[in-house]
Amino acid sequence: MDTVKVLSLLKTCIGSKSLIKGKLIHQKIITLGFQNNIALCKTLISFYFSCHLHRSGYLVFKTIDNPLDISLWNGLMAAYTKSFMFVEALELFDKLWRYPYLKPNSFAYPSLLKACGGLGCIVYGKMIHAHLIKVGYAYDVVVASSLVGMYAKCNMFDQATRMFDEMPARDVACWNTVISCYYQDGKAEKALELFGKMRDAGFEPNLVTLTIIISSCARLMDLERGKEIHRGLVKKGLMLDGFLGSAIVDMYGKCGCIEMAREVFEQIPDKGVVTWNTMIAGYSSIGDSQSCIELFQRMNMEGIEPSLTTLSSILMACSRSAQLHYGKFIHGYMIRNMLETDIFVNNSLIDLYFKSGNVHSAENIFRLMPKTDVVSWNVMISGYVSVGKCFDALAIYENMMKAGVNPDAVTFTSVLSACSQLAALEKGKEIHNSVTQNKLERNEVVMAALLDMYAKCGSVNEAFRIFCELPERDLVSWTSMITAYGSHGQPLDALKLFGKMQQSNAKPDGVAFLVVLSACSHGGLVDEGCFYFKQMTSEHSIKPQPEHYSCLIDLLGRAGRLHEAYEILQSTPETREDVELLSTLFSACRLHRCLELGEKIAELLIEKDPDDSSTYVILSKMYASAKKWNKVREVRLKMKELGLKKNAGCSWIEVDQRIQPFFVEDNSHPQAKIMYDCLSSLNSYMKKDVTMTALESSID
Repeated sequence: MDTVKVLSLLKTCIGSKSLIKGKLIHQKIITLGFQNNIALCKTLISFYFSCHLHRSGYLVFKTIDNPLDISLWNGLMAAYTKSFMFVEALELFDKLWRYPYLKPNSFAYPSLLKACGGLGCIVYGKMIHAHLIKVGYAYDVVVASSLVGMYAKCNMFDQATRMFDEMPARDVACWNTVISCYYQDGKAEKALELFGKMRDAGFEPNLVTLTIIISSCARLMDLERGKEIHRGLVKKGLMLDGFLGSAIVDMYGKCGCIEMAREVFEQIPDKGVVTWNTMIAGYSSIGDSQSCIELFQRMNMEGIEPSLTTLSSILMACSRSAQLHYGKFIHGYMIRNMLETDIFVNNSLIDLYFKSGNVHSAENIFRLMPKTDVVSWNVMISGYVSVGKCFDALAIYENMMKAGVNPDAVTFTSVLSACSQLAALEKGKEIHNSVTQNKLERNEVVMAALLDMYAKCGSVNEAFRIFCELPERDLVSWTSMITAYGSHGQPLDALKLFGKMQQSNAKPDGVAFLVVLSACSHGGLVDEGCFYFKQMTSEHSIKPQPEHYSCLIDLLGRAGRLHEAYEILQSTPETREDVELLSTLFSACRLHRCLELGEKIAELLIEKDPDDSSTYVILSKMYASAKKWNKVREVRLKMKELGLKKNAGCSWIEVDQRIQPFFVEDNSHPQAKIMYDCLSSLNSYMKKDVTMTALESSID
């Protein structure tokens, strides 16, 4: 048997990955005494590496008596880098220098540079670059392209593009590398520009080029350019592979053309898990959890095993659509299949359960997962805030600090929101100190959250100081500061600041007008409130929402212009049927003792919501003020018949940076007895003071 036939048989084994046949051929090679034949040894190395028997491949090389053929070294280095064994590739290159009669040629350096790039060894890579200039290989097309790739892998994009610009000749691979550099560096527009130059230079883009370019269009949300490239592919009749097909699906999904994305998805012949994930992510972005589940079930039917990315995307879709039953289905799938989840899946599960109001399940998942990542803590804090459990949000923040996890901008934004809702000023100040310690004073989102916290806690001067220090004032920051003035007895300052806002680049929206109307309401500025309401509708074409009407009704109600307010309510079908607006005017009727209009509104409220105890309570008080005791009795009896009770009031106090909530007749606090004894003592002292004051007045 000659070497040509053995070589042919061995190459067949590489294609079929037939290990047993390959080993038998290796045995035959040794028997025939061909173990030092360079061509056979190179093919044996390729065979063993194709079967992932890297050690066996190296032993083939090692047992050669005199490995003095540079192509043998090149073949083993290429095999190492192809298998991502970069350290071994560099070690082999070092051994090469021990053979003074062997000199690396231009085919050795691409593998070496790929190893440097894979390991991020920029120092070693630069040394190789200097050596290549010295020996004259630096401007060989393949070597230069590998240099560009090495710099790109080490994130030295400027050096990579400079090297590319200096190349006298280029190939498609180096164009792809530099286009990819710009894409990875967040310069998608530059990547598209270079793609145009590539085509102008007469180079035909391959599948790699097109995948990067379509991804650039997706990042820029440039649907038209993406469509143009896609049309070109269809015209050429190019078969979509998994990567290019996935990129096109992703581009259409991100640009909001989900039907087009689905059409392309169905045209891809061999759909890998990446392609399925891309289509599911497209549906997830619009909260279409049902389509995500359908694709997931189809994946299983077609024998494609879902990855953790698949599951995370579906869970995010369930969160966006608040479809708890679909989320539970995926959670159950993970438990049944004993899948080891990662932090992204766990965070998605926590977010899902919070958004569905299932706080207990979210807490259980958090309790069982590793707590080293700040994102998990952030999901818990923001989750508690979103469901109104602000005390729990502050408690979990404290636990996070004790666990030694460093907070980030998202942490502070969420926890400051909790302080805002609780009006916990001292706690907010403590967090402000932490913001300073973490050097986040220039973060616009965090500073806006601080401004909002000080504003809602009544610390208007501190809020204004933060407002003045903001690097940029957007609509939210202007609105927060106006709210601070309006809510804390400075309505004229609020209107003055609103005037400055209108002179700036910030264009007021419905929320901005809402806080202005609220400021007018709190300050009793009736005419000004009516003026801004009219300005909102006529000059800014903003359609009034129930909240705007609520402020206007409250404003007119406080001023005693009750019938005018009632006429506004009756002017549109939306306001006529709105319970909240009727309740606002009803309270104003009680304030001004307008029993006739109050009774009319009470009838409407009881008709719309007969189980709301507050309507009966306010009506009863109105009758009591008018001394209509029979009517009071009737209302009280009606409440008793319906089983309605007045909701217990709740309040809280901050003591030593701890927030203590309490309800009417609350005995849940461990020191409740001491508190009630103290209150009783205070009450007796107050009664004595009242008695003494009355006696002194009678003597005078």
